[in-house]
Amino acid sequence: MTALLGDSNPPMVTGSVLLVDDERPLTALYAEALAPFFDVDVAASTREAGFLLNKKQYKVLVCDHLMPGGNGLGFLVHVREEFPETQRILVTGYMKPEMLLRSVNEAALYRYLLKPVSLPELVKTVQEAAKLYDQTAIAKT
Repeated sequence: MTALLGDSNPPMVTGSVLLVDDERPLTALYAEALAPFFDVDVAASTREAGFLLNKKQYKVLVCDHLMPGGNGLGFLVHVREEFPETQRILVTGYMKPEMLLRSVNEAALYRYLLKPVSLPELVKTVQEAAKLYDQTAIAKT
């Protein structure tokens, strides 16, 4: 993976990321791409993700929009209220522009990514979101 990002030095793990998507092959791919940089946990549903969020602190949450048993946008709005410091990224196959604007505003998204998401784009976006989390944490101290 480091060759993919053009860095010959081994990366340093800097915090935890939670991936939420019911497509297990996709989350496995995302987790593999992010693992050199973060401690990665995976949830196949918003219910499972909610359980994990109550057990551990995450810098970044990457969540698919359409999943059985709950949509990612509603879940991210809840996460904004309960864990405002966690940076939120929504992944979606397609949304109307007005829906994307609503999701950015209601869930206070760090960013949204359209599928198919390239692995370098995912890694870069999550790293930037984690840096913002760190800056916010420093500002609060």
